[in-house]
Amino acid sequence: MQLLEFQAKELFREYGINLLDSISSTNIEEGRKHAKKLGYPFVIKIQVPVGGRGKAGGIQKCQNDDEFEIKYPQVMDLTIKGEKARAILLEKMADIKKELYLSIFLNRSKRCYTIIASAEGGVEIESVKNQIIKEIGLGEVSDELAKEVAKEMGLEGKHAEGVADTLKKLSKLTIEKEAELVEINPLAIMQDDTIMALDGKFVTDDNSNFRHPELEKYQEKTAIEEQAEKSGFSLVELDGDIAVVGNGAGLVMSTLDMLSDNGGKPACFLDVGGGATTESVYEALTLISKLDRVKGILVNLYGGIVKTTVVAEAFLKAYEDNLIDLPVFARLKGTESEKAKEMLQNSKTKIFDSVEEAINSAVMGVK
Repeated sequence: MQLLEFQAKELFREYGINLLDSISSTNIEEGRKHAKKLGYPFVIKIQVPVGGRGKAGGIQKCQNDDEFEIKYPQVMDLTIKGEKARAILLEKMADIKKELYLSIFLNRSKRCYTIIASAEGGVEIESVKNQIIKEIGLGEVSDELAKEVAKEMGLEGKHAEGVADTLKKLSKLTIEKEAELVEINPLAIMQDDTIMALDGKFVTDDNSNFRHPELEKYQEKTAIEEQAEKSGFSLVELDGDIAVVGNGAGLVMSTLDMLSDNGGKPACFLDVGGGATTESVYEALTLISKLDRVKGILVNLYGGIVKTTVVAEAFLKAYEDNLIDLPVFARLKGTESEKAKEMLQNSKTKIFDSVEEAINSAVMGVK
């Protein structure tokens, strides 16, 4: 389950992470009241569970009432990567000196949490060359490690102390809520030298959600999404025509973003998870078959805990049962990937060495 920005920030606030004043709304009448309470200037931010909001016009500066009356409905009416606005966040304007990047994700292949940090923020982390990557096991980040990360980001004094403190709080949140991914991008150094989280991403580990009833309020599911959860995997419906399948929320989300950046339109986000079986992947394909708009399936799988042959077996069974008759574009790496490729060699699944090649072929294949 991926939270919206304002929901992630509710959790950030609980853990003492610095945030700008902000209020969420779902209609312009609420928005007008919040605008008066918040005071100008502020930023109007669309709330959707995908990236690329700024480029699509989903984040707008607002200086006065006249601008508000024009920009609020414009942002509310946007559709970004197949996602319509679920809410609007009004947030005080930021006076930024420098943008940074900070995240912690569950590295299933190594069975530990991993920090990714960078002195460059506000951009896709995949495009950043100088990433700082630290494996931290399954416990919280220590004072020593937090200071080490801040130092490697080139920070000193108050800036280093502020980032180290934020990293420790982010770690505590990640561990206690059993998240798959928690990200702040950008994490900003403000003109007054305070450290502020300007955006937030929070993805739960669906396998642990039953232990966190406090997160249930964030769940909004369609009938197909509810069936997916009962079957042990995560599926989010979108408005495009290419189903995106992978293992691990971070991997699937990055694949979805790459697909959109290359002109493709995702039909769904489908994470088969760390405990996938042939039966659960077959069930996932059954649900995909019920999405009439799907014209192709993009698979980006890294076999760690999940063997890639498990997924291959499910696809072969789906072909045999005439469950799917769609082109499939797959990149398979990791455990038993060579065997999986051999299994699918004479099927309708096209295998690629890189996800970029698979994405390009998927985009061309559904046109």
